[in-house]
Amino acid sequence: MKLNTNLTYLLKSLEYTVLQGNVEGEVTAVVNDSRKVCPGCLFICISGAVFDGHAYAGEVADKGAKVLIVEKPVEVPEDVTVIQVADTRYAMAFISAAYFDHPAEKLKTIGITGTKGKTTTACLVKAILENTGLKVGLIGTIETIIGDRHIPAANTTPESYTLQQYFAEMVEAGLDAVVMEVSSQALMLHRTQGFIFDYGIFTNLEPDHIGPAEHESFEEYLACKGRLFKQCRVGIVNGDDSHVNEVIAGHTCSIERYGFGDANDLQAVNARLVKTPGRLGAAFEVVIRQPGRVMGEKVKSYLKGSCNQREIPADSYILSAQIASPGRFSIYNAMTAIAICLHFGAGQDAIRQALLEAKVKGRIEMVPVSDDFTLMIDYAHNAMSLVSLLTTLKEYEPNRLVCLFGCGGNRSKLRRYEMGEVSGRLADLTIITSDNPRFEKPQDIIDDIKVGIAKTDGAYVEICDRKEAICYAIKHGQPGDIIVLAGKGHEDYQEIEGVKHPMDERVLITEVLTEENMCK
Repeated sequence: MKLNTNLTYLLKSLEYTVLQGNVEGEVTAVVNDSRKVCPGCLFICISGAVFDGHAYAGEVADKGAKVLIVEKPVEVPEDVTVIQVADTRYAMAFISAAYFDHPAEKLKTIGITGTKGKTTTACLVKAILENTGLKVGLIGTIETIIGDRHIPAANTTPESYTLQQYFAEMVEAGLDAVVMEVSSQALMLHRTQGFIFDYGIFTNLEPDHIGPAEHESFEEYLACKGRLFKQCRVGIVNGDDSHVNEVIAGHTCSIERYGFGDANDLQAVNARLVKTPGRLGAAFEVVIRQPGRVMGEKVKSYLKGSCNQREIPADSYILSAQIASPGRFSIYNAMTAIAICLHFGAGQDAIRQALLEAKVKGRIEMVPVSDDFTLMIDYAHNAMSLVSLLTTLKEYEPNRLVCLFGCGGNRSKLRRYEMGEVSGRLADLTIITSDNPRFEKPQDIIDDIKVGIAKTDGAYVEICDRKEAICYAIKHGQPGDIIVLAGKGHEDYQEIEGVKHPMDERVLITEVLTEENMCK
């Protein structure tokens, strides 16, 4: 892996002031963690919510740091170069990109932002592009994937240094493209500066991530999402979202829109539910209204045809698709992925196969248990996501809709009341159980959830142990039921008093089924 260590080169894209020393010569490494300082390195002083790197300036100088990047003056020996910038996080993004030899320029980069749908869409894009023969990396909420390597994620979008390192490793591994989730926090903290995305994607926007250590207001949250469209070449946006025009205001990229509305460049039509034993899905067609701009000649030849359900304009094309997850929001996720992948020459076969086969861990993840009822795992862990999920599932007219969930400890009690009320109102049966109790007593959390359920007429049972609760749900499953295990999703642990204990709902389901068979 090529690393650029010339200090002048590392600072090339930045405005800065040299407080002491000079910008000549080489550095041995770029570091922003005082525990990783090595002799001759460049150290970036980050002003964080908890720690301020400027407070460690003397310590890192004593350890051998040769250059400090700061926002304010610091006292260090005269032989240490001190360079002041307006924002060290912003500077770190550009320094890191230069240090790793601008790896994003050697990849096709796809950044997806929005309140919901980022993880699912990223996985769908990866699956479709790999069906076309491309080698694709992924950076997201669950994990980073580089070839055969799977790296658990600490943040939805890593710090800029880590992000550029991942890009460099992808280039070294021979990857062609990377699809990544871009959080509003990442955009606010400049983690994605230092390069231009080839494609910037907007899925939807709802009030979320507003509060201490996140965003001060919805307006700030919206503005941060919008930054992506000043950092990409092509913007692909959900034209149906009520906030879309605010999000893309001041954009510097070309814009394409997708959705159900007639004004979209890609329009979903003839949407319908698909229900088979133990599984739920959706089918639809995509009208591609501006093929000359949306896709190349190679793709046109795949798609020309007609839709029996609706007249299609003469200069448009049609693509038929089906997705193995339920509801309107699943169609939106699929539409997002299709809109992106048409730019890569993806044909109908590659798209259809990926949409049917792609599985996203913990996002409406169907778990085959019985042909009599449907069981799924989903990450819905707040009232907004639970309303969306349960409302969608009710459209499939289940015999009963059963919702099993708990709430995390040391978090807002309001979330517990709200989720309890939502499940009591929309589910036919709620099974209240434990999630990540952290430093609270599980029963206290359950009692809070019951406060919300008490506002409804919804039936419920409470089973504190999550495995026992899952066992109850499966044993009492009735023909035509839809059972959703909500809240844990992709997580494979349960946090109790500061310790993360292994707990994967897929494993628990297998254990329950095994134990049931042994007892027969």
